[in-house]
Formats: sequence, C-alpha cells, structure tokens
Amino acid sequence: MNTVNAMELSGVEYMASRKRTPNPALDRLLEQARWTRTQLAQQVNRLGRQAGLDLTYDRTAVAHWIAGTPPKPQVRPLILEALSARLGRPVTHAEAGLEPAVSVKGSQPVDTVEELIDLGRADMDPSRRGILAASLFSAALPVPLFQQKARAASDPVTPGKATTRIGTSQVASVRSMTTRIADILDEFGAGHARPMAAAFLVNTVGPWLRAQASEQVKRDMLAAASDLTYLTGWMAMYEKAHGLGQTYYVKALDLANEAGDHVTYCRTLRGMSLQASNLGHGRMSLELADSAAEAAPSAGPRLVAFLRGQQAHAASMVGDRRQAHARLHEAETALLKADNRRDAIGGYDQTAYLFHVSHVLMEEGDLEGSIKAMKQSIRVQPPQERQGRVHAYAVLAQRQLRGGYLDAACQSWGRFLDEYEHVSSVRGDDHFVTMRKALAPYAKARAVKELAGRVREVAAAKA
Repeated sequence: MNTVNAMELSGVEYMASRKRTPNPALDRLLEQARWTRTQLAQQVNRLGRQAGLDLTYDRTAVAHWIAGTPPKPQVRPLILEALSARLGRPVTHAEAGLEPAVSVKGSQPVDTVEELIDLGRADMDPSRRGILAASLFSAALPVPLFQQKARAASDPVTPGKATTRIGTSQVASVRSMTTRIADILDEFGAGHARPMAAAFLVNTVGPWLRAQASEQVKRDMLAAASDLTYLTGWMAMYEKAHGLGQTYYVKALDLANEAGDHVTYCRTLRGMSLQASNLGHGRMSLELADSAAEAAPSAGPRLVAFLRGQQAHAASMVGDRRQAHARLHEAETALLKADNRRDAIGGYDQTAYLFHVSHVLMEEGDLEGSIKAMKQSIRVQPPQERQGRVHAYAVLAQRQLRGGYLDAACQSWGRFLDEYEHVSSVRGDDHFVTMRKALAPYAKARAVKELAGRVREVAAAKA
C-alpha cells in the first residue's frame, strides 16, 4: 500500500476502520458514473495535484472508502468534485455517504447550496417525504437579523475544469419558473406544485449556484434561488409540513443574506410569521413580523402592505388591539398607493388585506364583522386563485356555522367543494374532514341533506 493510504489507515482512522460501516452510497454513485474504482482514484489524484496535494490513491483505497473507512477530510471535496464533473450535477456529502470536514473549532462549515440540494432531493423522494413532513417546527428558533455576508471579489478556484458558466438568461429562467410554479400552486394546489419546485431546485438551480458567473450574476442567482426556496417553504407550510417549511425558510434567509437581497429576506421572515400564527404562536409571530418590517426600510407600497397586514394579525393574537388596527390602516393606505401589478411571490392585494381584517376581527371576538370581511375578501379574489378560495370558503363556512347560520354555512361548503375538487392540498383535505364532522350533528337538516350527495361525489373522486 502506498504511503498516503497507509497514513490514512493509521492511528484514529485505523481504529475507526475496525468499527466501520459500509458506504453503499459511494458505490452507487460509481455505478451511475460508470467508473471503476481505479478511475475514481485516478481522478482524485489528478484533482489533488491541482489543489497542491500529492496523492497516490489506487482502487484499494476506494475499496476501503466503500467498505466504510472515511477518506481524509481534505480528500472528501475532491471525491465530490470528481463525481460531480462526471455526472454533470452537484454531488453532496450526504449523497456520497460522507461527513463534511470538521473545522478547527469542531463545528461543521455551512454550505447552504449543498444543504438545499440535500433537502430538495429528500423532498422529491416519496419514500422520504413523509419523514420530512413529520419533522418538528421549532418555536424556540431565534428571530434572525439581516446580516449580509461579505462575499469575496472572486470565488476560490475549484479544482478541475468548470463545465458551466451562467449569465442573466439563467437568472431569468429561474424567475420565470418560480412564477409558473406559483401559478400552478394557485390553480391546482401545493400537492402538485411543491414536487416540481423541489425537482427544479435540485436539478437546475443547484448546479447553476455552483457555476461560474460574474459577481452580479452570482448575486442575482442567489436572490432568485432564495425566492424559489421561500415559495417551496410556503407550500410545505401550507401543506402542514411545518418543520420542513421552516427548514426551507431558513435556507431562503441564508441565500438572501448571501445575495444582499433585503426584499426576499423580509418576505421570508413574513412567511415565517404567518407559519407561527397558523400554529398559534402569537408572540413569535409578532416578533418575526416586526423583524420582517425592520429588514425592509425602503420597501415599496405593496410590500409595505404585505408586511403591515401580517403585523396586524400577529398583534391581534397577543391582544394588542390598538397596534392591530393601526397596522391595518397602514396596510390599507399603502395598498392604495400600489400599482396594479400582480406579483407571483409576495403579492398582496385587496383580497389579502380583507382576509387580514377578518382575522383581526375574529381574534377580537367580532364574529359578525369577521364573516362580513371574509365574504368581501372572497368577492374580490382573482379567479385564478383556486387554492386560496378553497381555504377562504372553508374558513367562512366554519365561522358561519359557529354563528348559527347553517344554511349559509352549507352554501359556503358547497362553494368549497366546487373548488376543492380540482385542487391537491393537505389543508383542503383537512377542511373536508372538518366539514363532514361539523355537519354530522345536522344530518337531518334540509340544507345538509342537499349537500350530502355532492360530498359523496367529491369523496369518491378524491379516494
């Protein structure tokens, strides 16, 4: 065995090899690359020379890696680079069954792009999606502050030849794809849109984030990726996969920080506030909403309304009626100054404003006012926002039933069914279950009997 390999099996690493766990992931990647173990070793040696390392690995060393002996920390990035170049896509530590190198202080360096690719790849896999969805939301997560990371004038040179260089057209593609996914979300639900977003993040955006580009294009791509990651987190949150949604949100914050993008950063914080409010964490929701507003000091009127509306809802949750109504007034005033452009991401309109009015009034115990505002919200809702109507009609029906308006509630549930039939949404599924339970005590009522046939039809279609 050559000197480098012998060193690798000495001391602590030799002790580890006695308790080693096989690494089938690396073996699978070799099969995908159609490489022999000798070929991988040769490429690692070649990259090592470019990185200033004198490596003389052979197939035996690769066999040890696959058998469970971990490669040296400085060699692991070379293995990933070799496989990434061969496969034409980023290969992460997790995919290769390797642990990231540990720094001198004992903490692992954070690679946001690698973590995002791993997260998206797991989200694409139906067998792992259930595990991800069950991950826990952290109510103890500190409220992040915008701290733009200093970027070097040029990124360090990666060993090996760069195979991709991106420009403004690739950034525009990510922006356009994000808009289209948002449109699919509105019309057909997050159940259809989120897997598309995760796949696009892994297969296209991840490689572009690793590609060569000018400094401006790098920042623009990071910002575009942050927007898409925020949208993916929003969809996970909407589908009640709250731990997963929070993880996507944190990744979106990291990308926005690196891009120096205040707007996407504060928009993501606002999404995190909405998530906290959905889970009943009023104080956390208000802190996140306030932090979002502070992170966007030069926001345009539509974004101001977007932020103030969520601040109003959060303030009402903690019983601050004065602040809640002041924020609603600010949201309404800002909305009057906004143009008529429809933003796919972070858009805010009269529908959303009235939805917040309804929530604030409900928190104050004004059921009648809340119902009236919800009706107004639905009345001005854009026709393409089918998923939004699924939720809005369900909420309206529940509040009408609470107020004793059974006939009106059944009419709203009927409109809910009309929209729900075409949408794939966990939240919609939950509303459907809630409807059946809520109406069960009134099974003999005329309005409920008339609705029962439609309920059975939709249940059969969804089965």
